[in-house]
Amino acid sequence: MDRAAYAADPSRSPGRLLPESRSPTRSDFQRDRDRIIHSTAFRRLAHKTQVFVPHEGDHYRTRLTHSIEVGQLARALSRSLGLDEDLAEAVALAHDLGHTPFGHTGEEVLDALMAGAGGFDHNAQTLRIVTKLERRYAAFDGLNLAFETLEGLAKHNGPLLRRDGQPVAAYAKRGLPGIFREVDALRPLGLDRHATAEAQAAALADDIAYNAHDLDDGLRAGLFTLAECCAVPFLASLIEEIAARHPGLDDSRTVHELARRIITRFVEDVTREGAARLTGLCSVDEVRDAERPVIAFSSAMAAVKDEVKGFLWVHLYRCPELVAIREQAAEVVRDLFLAFRDRPSLMPAEWADKASLSDHSGRRERVVCDYLAGMTDRYALAEHRRLFPVTPALRYGAQPSRD
Repeated sequence: MDRAAYAADPSRSPGRLLPESRSPTRSDFQRDRDRIIHSTAFRRLAHKTQVFVPHEGDHYRTRLTHSIEVGQLARALSRSLGLDEDLAEAVALAHDLGHTPFGHTGEEVLDALMAGAGGFDHNAQTLRIVTKLERRYAAFDGLNLAFETLEGLAKHNGPLLRRDGQPVAAYAKRGLPGIFREVDALRPLGLDRHATAEAQAAALADDIAYNAHDLDDGLRAGLFTLAECCAVPFLASLIEEIAARHPGLDDSRTVHELARRIITRFVEDVTREGAARLTGLCSVDEVRDAERPVIAFSSAMAAVKDEVKGFLWVHLYRCPELVAIREQAAEVVRDLFLAFRDRPSLMPAEWADKASLSDHSGRRERVVCDYLAGMTDRYALAEHRRLFPVTPALRYGAQPSRD
């Protein structure tokens, strides 16, 4: 499908924070995608928790496999709607770069510990990584991504400011993380406007992926059953459809069939709703200035999504087994942060030097936070074992490990 008038056009991009000559073989968005894939932060996602810590099983999603799945769905949505697939994929692949070890547990702990120094937000951390923390290139820090990719990473979940200039609800209490203002000062991001349709497609792909795949992982872990899923009418109808089409199918294949049907229904709904909302729009700026997102679920499917998410909240995210492991993970992150803050010399020399030069106005805490947020699960556990006599095992019913 040809690129639609409302799609982002790499040939018209305002460019990068630091000007670079354009590639003769790749568009700016293709180049961004490639830089993201080759980044250290992207590789680390292989050993960062999605829901289950990686050593609980080889087949559960990690942040890396989740990001790859989101990228695939973002491309599929973009292809069907005439958007730029490469931009959508770049935003999708990078959207979780800022996540800490141990998933949202690590984020919550760091946010509490950083309360007096600006807090912690994984979306803001992603922007820090791609503009400051990634160190690969001779000419610049970060990845020096194109404007549309930066804009998408900042605003894929929607505008960050209201039209009156005040932070949206998510940031109303603590204020907008400083990195958003810093980047905006260098290259105005339009913080009160929507991002491109491609970035919105990446955000919806994220919603689709985690609903379907967290359900898949939870079923395979035995934390709930297919019968219990039937409490959600949407899931019950899909399970009945599978049973009618494939009588006697074993549970393992039924689980896979359920996940793929969830994805299909969600993708088809977003495609229909997106096509309707995009009708009549003639430029990417009209997408940015629209009164509502242009890539969205229909109202009926949004309600279904919330029902599935509510089921997962009770049966997966808050199940006692996972809560117990999260509490242990929180202990690891908290211990490490306090140890590094009080004794920066415990960090590698590069980070210790940064912390020593930043000992005022919360800057030391930010250096420690950046270092800790970049850790993989297994490196965080190894560091905890190095510094403390007892380290939680992060396994169901396991005893803490002692050196």
